[in-house]
Amino acid sequence: MKISVEEDRCCGAGQCVLLAPEVFDQRDDDGIVVLLDAAPDGPLHEAVRESAAVCPAAAIHIDEVA
Repeated sequence: MKISVEEDRCCGAGQCVLLAPEVFDQRDDDGIVVLLDAAPDGPLHEAVRESAAVCPAAAIHIDEVA
């Protein structure tokens, strides 16, 4: 799994941080997403998928690499 984020689309809702804090964080000044781990380990994949699904701005993209 490879993750990318579109910071310019992020609205700072923070759902990704709540669901996968090992993978996502937010900037202190404006709440925009910060990607901490672009290729997380398998146990985090489901939380990352859920983060992408609930992102109101559709700013999280997942490439399911074999």
